[in-house]
Amino acid sequence: IIRNYLETGEPVGSRTISKYTDLNLSSATIRNEMADLEEMGYIIQPHTSAGRIPSDAGYRLYVDDMMKAKEQELNEKESELNKREDLLFKKVDRVEEMLQNVAKTLAVNTNYATMVAAPVKKGRTIKFIQISQLEPGKILAVLVLEGNTIKNTIIENETELDSESCLKLNILLNTSVNGLTLEEINLSIISRMTAQAGEYGVLIRDILDAIAVTAGSEEDLQIYTSGATNIFKYPELSDNQSAQEIISAFEEKQQLSELVTQTLAKEDNTGIQVYIGDETPVQTMRDCSVVTATYELGDGMKGTIGIIGPKRMDYAHVLKSMKRLQTELDQMFHKNDRKVE
Repeated sequence: IIRNYLETGEPVGSRTISKYTDLNLSSATIRNEMADLEEMGYIIQPHTSAGRIPSDAGYRLYVDDMMKAKEQELNEKESELNKREDLLFKKVDRVEEMLQNVAKTLAVNTNYATMVAAPVKKGRTIKFIQISQLEPGKILAVLVLEGNTIKNTIIENETELDSESCLKLNILLNTSVNGLTLEEINLSIISRMTAQAGEYGVLIRDILDAIAVTAGSEEDLQIYTSGATNIFKYPELSDNQSAQEIISAFEEKQQLSELVTQTLAKEDNTGIQVYIGDETPVQTMRDCSVVTATYELGDGMKGTIGIIGPKRMDYAHVLKSMKRLQTELDQMFHKNDRKVE
């Protein structure tokens, strides 16, 4: 009765209800049921010879029942999310340790400076959003992206949310943007969500803006380095200024992050790039050669391996090491993945 009234805005009669073939009820049975509902105060007759419409008590019963079902669904999702979060952190710990060891081993085997960037993925879809009132004036939003990446952000907003309103907004957010990338959340979707949120329209826009900033911002790119002092083994790189600039680049890692970004953007068919002298995208390494390789860990996750040395580096040995590492990293990751499963 409520669904039909919400769709049409017209009083609902037994004949209308009987057209719902999945009910498999006779008109007489429906009339009796409607009479019982009216007696219980859940539906009313707006005027003589009309159908029935929901009363306030009827709406309350409908909403409470719907919210229980949705709350249970969200609780199940939260439980599953907690399990996945524990699993994720265990896996990340092992991958970080593996990448640190790769950087050290590569530096020892080549006698050059090395870096290994942890894998990242662009254009990830949104899997789950949950907001909650952290304290007056502050709302916590937890965002789960494809690959089980979890991000948190705090939204400053004067709107006070009770548990029911919070649940409704969580349902709206998850039914509207789950499975979408940030690029796919267009103005049409935002306008529709704002309208559906009613008095919380401004808050929904603030939440979506915060999510866009949080999900779209560059991760704190994890870069593991080793062998920076190997540059002192090569006279052409060991003068005070050149050595200090290279060491600073390895310590601060900002320039290495730019190198990683450019490597992923300019990847060729082999996934290996060789920059010699002025070709090097890092200004402080123009007296060096830089060799980078892209490795893949599945599901679109890509990382970067880099070797920095003199222009007279042993390119054959370096390229061979790069190709071998690409294969080994892929095999090591999937081996760890199977163990975790």
